[in-house]
Amino acid sequence: MKKAKLLNLKGEEIKDLKLNEEVFGITPNEKVMYDAIVLAQASLRQGTHSTKNRSEVSGGGRKPWRQKGTGHARQGSIRAVQWVGGGRYGTPVPRDYSKKMNRKERRLALKSALSEKFATDAVLVMEELMFQTPKTKEMVQLLNTFNLADKKVLFVVDSFEENVILASRNLQNVALIAHDEINVLDLVNADVVIFTEGALTKIEEVLK
Repeated sequence: MKKAKLLNLKGEEIKDLKLNEEVFGITPNEKVMYDAIVLAQASLRQGTHSTKNRSEVSGGGRKPWRQKGTGHARQGSIRAVQWVGGGRYGTPVPRDYSKKMNRKERRLALKSALSEKFATDAVLVMEELMFQTPKTKEMVQLLNTFNLADKKVLFVVDSFEENVILASRNLQNVALIAHDEINVLDLVNADVVIFTEGALTKIEEVLK
C-alpha cells in the first residue's frame, strides 16, 4: 500500500496518509505522457501569425511594362513575390495548433505522471497551505524548511488563499495551481510536487 507523510508548515509529521494505488502506484505509460505534453505545449501556441500573399498586398493589377522590347525581365504584376512590397510565399498563416486526446488517455497520462513523481520521492502532502502575511519571505521560509529553495516546486491546492498567491508570485521556481488545473506538463516540469490534503483527496476521487 502506498503511503505519504502528512506534514504541517513546520515540516513536522502529523500522520501517515494512504494513497490510492490506482493513481499513485501504476506503471507510467511514457507514450501517453509524451502525447499529453505535446498537447499541452501546442495549446499554448496562439497561432495568430500572419503574412499577406500577392492577392492581399496593395499594388496595380496591370503589367508594370510591356512584355518585350524593354530590356527588362518580363513581369506580370508589382505584387509578385520578387518585388519589394510584393506578397510573400510559403509564410505562416493563422491556424489552430490544438490537438485532441480522449478522456481515458488524459486520465492515464495524469496517473502516469503522478505515479512517476511518487516513485522518485518527489511528492509531499501538507495539511494546509496558509500564511499570516502576504510576504515573499513566508514562502521562502517554507521552502527552506523543506530544503527546496533550489528546486522547482509545484503547489497543488484545493482552494486559493490570497496571502499564498501574493507570497509566491515573485518566485520563479514556485508555481501554484488548483486541484482541477493539474496537468502533465506542470507535473513533469516540477522537481517536487506539494499537495494540500484537500487537493489530494479531490484528485484521487476524480482519477480513481
